[in-house]
Amino acid sequence: MAQETILLVDDEKDILDLLEIYLKNEGFVLLRASNGVEALDVLKTTEVDLIILDIMMPRMDGIQACMKIREEKNMPIIMLSAKSQDMDKIMGLSTGADDYMTKPFNPLELVARVKSQLRRYKRLNVAVPRLEEEIEIEDLVINTATHEVRVEGREVKLTPREFAILELLARNRGIVFSIEKIYESVWNETFYESDNTVMVHIRKIREKLETTPRQPKYIKTVWGVGYKIEK
Repeated sequence: MAQETILLVDDEKDILDLLEIYLKNEGFVLLRASNGVEALDVLKTTEVDLIILDIMMPRMDGIQACMKIREEKNMPIIMLSAKSQDMDKIMGLSTGADDYMTKPFNPLELVARVKSQLRRYKRLNVAVPRLEEEIEIEDLVINTATHEVRVEGREVKLTPREFAILELLARNRGIVFSIEKIYESVWNETFYESDNTVMVHIRKIREKLETTPRQPKYIKTVWGVGYKIEK
């Protein structure tokens, strides 16, 4: 039985009650907050394994809260929103969310996504002794055991998905990965041609790593093919 702790953040009590019923049934420990300010207060004193975060809330919305959380934490974040436009999804993912669901949603699908995110997060955060723990690419240092990334000695905070993409390319230097291959390797889901999630994540990684993101030093674009880190 799972004992992971999930923080539910939503100003709609009915949504919180619904999520609590389904997630408690799976053995999760649940905490609740009604806005971003309360969520940040919870995170100051409690270790949380995953956050389900609504976008539209009073005092501090989900976008602002996600940005603040990502300054220090890298646990999975699943965003909820009544909006379904692509730009809202892109905004959520750009601020550091790992997944996005539109209200109304199927609670069983959300539970499945929660489990998938937690499995992936655990797998990415377990040190594997037989693999190289530190990868050095010029001034870029990636520690796969601690998930620390440094550029010219400066610590860079990456989300779990961003780190997974960077590690995939860094472990396979010189190999070009298509957007489809990156998506299916990192998200472990079927890729749909219109999905630009990978491009959004690559852009965010470059913004964090690069002095000049439009002229990347590390992750190179191979036009019409995909992305690679050169040897």
